[in-house]
Amino acid sequence: MKAYLFPGQGAQFVGMGKDLYENSEIAKELFEQANDILGFRITDIMFSGTKDELRQTNVTQPAIFLHSVIMANVLADDFKPDMVAGHSLGEFSSITASGVLSFKDGLKLVEKRATAMQKACKAAPSTMAAIIGIADEKTESICKKIDDIVVPANYNSPGQIVISGSENGIAKAIEELKKAGARRAIKLNVGGAFHSPLMAPAKKELEEAIKNTYFGNSICPVYQNVNAKPVSNSTEIKSNLIEQLTAPVRWSQIINNMIKDGAESFTEIGPGKVLQGLVRKINRKIPTFSVQ
Repeated sequence: MKAYLFPGQGAQFVGMGKDLYENSEIAKELFEQANDILGFRITDIMFSGTKDELRQTNVTQPAIFLHSVIMANVLADDFKPDMVAGHSLGEFSSITASGVLSFKDGLKLVEKRATAMQKACKAAPSTMAAIIGIADEKTESICKKIDDIVVPANYNSPGQIVISGSENGIAKAIEELKKAGARRAIKLNVGGAFHSPLMAPAKKELEEAIKNTYFGNSICPVYQNVNAKPVSNSTEIKSNLIEQLTAPVRWSQIINNMIKDGAESFTEIGPGKVLQGLVRKINRKIPTFSVQ
C-alpha cells in the first residue's frame, strides 16, 4: 500500500514551485487561480522573494499548501494514495489532495488559519523548543511540573519532541530538561506557540470558517494529527481539524499506525525532505521517496 505525506511549516524555500509553473499548464493555471484568490501574487514571493518574505506565516502556509497540492494535481493518475497524512499545516494539503476540500476552499482555509495564528502570536509572546535525546514520557512529566504554559506540541520521532508555550514556560522547561539529561534542548525561531492552548483564539476563528466550508469524504483514509487514526468520513475529518490548532501533532503514532495498517512505502509531496527523515527515524525498514 502507498502512503503519501504532506509537509508543514518550515519546509519552504525561495524558488519553490517555479519549475512546476514553468513546465506544467495545469500548475500554471492553479498558481494563477491562487494569486486571484489570495489577492496578491504569492508566486512572486515563492519564486523570487526573500527568505524573510517567505517566512511570514501568512505567506509560508499558503505557499507550502500550494506547492504540495499543485504537485498532487500535476501527478494526476500517478497520484493514487491508499492512505495520506500531513504534518500540522500539511493536514490541509492531505485532505485537499484526497478530495475532501476543493482547491479554492482548501486555500481559503489555509489563508484563514495563517492570519488567525499570526494574530494569536502577536497577542501573547510565546515560542517553541526542540527537545532531543530524552524519553517522551520524561518530557511530558517535566512540562506538567512547569508553573507556566508549556506542552508537547509535535511528537516527531522517538526521543524528538517539540514543546510549545509561553516564553517563560519554555525557558524553564529547557533548563529542567537539560538537567534531566536531554541531549539537546533548543529554542526555535518561530512566531509563537503553535499546537498549544495559546492558539485558542486562532482555533475559535478557524472553527467558524471550517464549519461554514463544505467537506466531502476522502478517497482514502486520512491519518489525522489529533488522534493518529485513519478517518474517511467528512464530519469526523472536520471535527478533528478544528481541534488541531491546540492539540499536539502525533506524527510518530501516525507513521506507526500507517505501517501497522499496511503501508509499504512513503512518498513526501511538497517542498523539502523533512518528513522522509522523520520516517527513517521511526522505522528504517520502510522505503521513502519525495516528489518536489
